[in-house]
Amino acid sequence: VVRLVESGGGSVQAGGSLTLSCAASGFTFRAQCLGWFRQAPGKEREGVADIDADGSTTYADSVKGRFTISKDGAKNELYLQMNSLKPEDTAKYYCVAYELDCQGDLGAWGQGTLVTVSS
Repeated sequence: VVRLVESGGGSVQAGGSLTLSCAASGFTFRAQCLGWFRQAPGKEREGVADIDADGSTTYADSVKGRFTISKDGAKNELYLQMNSLKPEDTAKYYCVAYELDCQGDLGAWGQGTLVTVSS
């Protein structure tokens, strides 16, 4: 059974940093694209960043230069380092495993972790 469990959310002031983690199990971690999505209250879900099996990464324009996605294949963990946080980054963040590559279908989702950035 595919399982994704996020942690690391919390409250922080604008300009601060947080690191989200996602513990993955039940699939071939190294072979699939992994990503982070977020959904703010009253807004649609949006993709934040993803990292393909070969380590290549893509980012939403809104987080480029501030967020870094990475993974540890030995630990089966995915990370999102978030720096220079802004109030508009406030959202519930979800870890996602794609079916295969980053251009393909989304697969499993975690339960999400809440990030709140105050001004």
